[in-house]
Amino acid sequence: MVENLGAWIASLTGAQTPWAFLFLTLAIVLEVSALVRTLTRGYGVQGTIMWVVLILLVPVAGALAFFLLVSPSVRRVALKRRRAAAQLRRDSAARAGAADREPKAAEGDALIDLATSLTDLPPTAGNEVELLPNDAPTFRIFEEAIAAARRQVWAEYYIIRNDVSGRRFLQLLIERARAGIEVRLLYDAIGSARINAKLVRELIAAGGRAHAFLPMNVLRRRFAVHLRNHRKLIVVDGETGFVGGMNIGNEYFRRHRPRSAAARQPFHDSHLRLRGPCIEALARTFGEDWHFAAKEVLPPSACVAPAPAPPPDGSIVAVIPSGPDQEFNASALAHFAAIASARRRVWLTTPYFIPDDAAIAALVSSALRRVDVRVLVPYRSDERIATMAARWYYGKMLRGGVRIFEYEPAMLHAKTLVVDGAVALVGSANADIRSWRLNFELGALVADPRFARHLEERFVRDLADSREVTLEQVERQGWRTRMAHGVARLLSPIL
Repeated sequence: MVENLGAWIASLTGAQTPWAFLFLTLAIVLEVSALVRTLTRGYGVQGTIMWVVLILLVPVAGALAFFLLVSPSVRRVALKRRRAAAQLRRDSAARAGAADREPKAAEGDALIDLATSLTDLPPTAGNEVELLPNDAPTFRIFEEAIAAARRQVWAEYYIIRNDVSGRRFLQLLIERARAGIEVRLLYDAIGSARINAKLVRELIAAGGRAHAFLPMNVLRRRFAVHLRNHRKLIVVDGETGFVGGMNIGNEYFRRHRPRSAAARQPFHDSHLRLRGPCIEALARTFGEDWHFAAKEVLPPSACVAPAPAPPPDGSIVAVIPSGPDQEFNASALAHFAAIASARRRVWLTTPYFIPDDAAIAALVSSALRRVDVRVLVPYRSDERIATMAARWYYGKMLRGGVRIFEYEPAMLHAKTLVVDGAVALVGSANADIRSWRLNFELGALVADPRFARHLEERFVRDLADSREVTLEQVERQGWRTRMAHGVARLLSPIL
């Protein structure tokens, strides 16, 4: 049949090689299909133009790259993730006493309300929020919490390295599983591609459960390497939770200097320890991800301890999961609304700064309203092209009144936002297009002036170890530097 089709195409064109024209016809169909899907998928103008140019300039290969990396992978994964979450939520009943934990009015309520509308996770009051240290003490805190677990340990990570820290973390989970504790581990298939498989098997043999998130699978049409679970989460006994920017690897806990020449110094990061009723939202987020990856529904109360009466001076916390399964990305809109609504100051820390047009407009418009807008980024990133892409935006931001600082002592990996000394956001999401469109992210929005001031104090300390970028420096850059930054910026939609 294929030969007859090729002969028919050849007869129409007068060609002597039917197979060549069959290939040409398939290539044209592929190109046209890719162009139609690109123009109708509803994403940003910049990314759409980039893919159109790639498809036209690199025939066949560009179209194949689009179908394998972008469409229909995003829509398919988003639909499955939404279905998993919807089923889990249908099976969940409102916990007794939930109405008693509704937060009282506080400054920052508009952002809390926005987060609730975007995530369907109600905010809770009476939480303990602790900003953890940047290095080895944080890992010891993880160790102590896991070792003290009485019922369950649920962990979800983008990166678990096969190094001292990664192996020790897995060994801790194995020890708890052998002790009869319910242990569940969810790790990203790409970010943790080099996880110690032997220890994962030992964890399963000890009675624990472990699953990779979105592994590549040709038979199931899983080709996308860019839809990643970037979350960092631990829930212990339904009482204590950890969330923030730290993965599990030596560089995060300063056990040794990474080998990469671009990241010879340890990472400087941010992470939270949470206690209180907000743990229910963290457990629910893990349960939805587990259901998506493992096809197992966890009972609503499987990892939620009986809630004691919340202290009257506790923090209001809204847990913010986000990802491509959301029509309106919660991380992106939380950042935008926080920046746009600031009245006095907004201080942003991010390791990768590749903002979309909306974020740029929010930052510049706030600065033009005489809000103190500061952005702290690394002087030298572990991803050089990301640093170059970020620097392309410096000129516009500086001309708009935004102040930019580059942190020098270490690879800055913290992802924080603090607004008006009243509300703060700490999590896994970078201020970049990938975190705001493609990655599954997780953060905690805290409405508490005491915590916000604490985060501001750390920001000020970090500024002391940073250099401020001036407009004069940017305008003195040579054409080669500007060209490199421009090329990196063109690649930013797929970084």
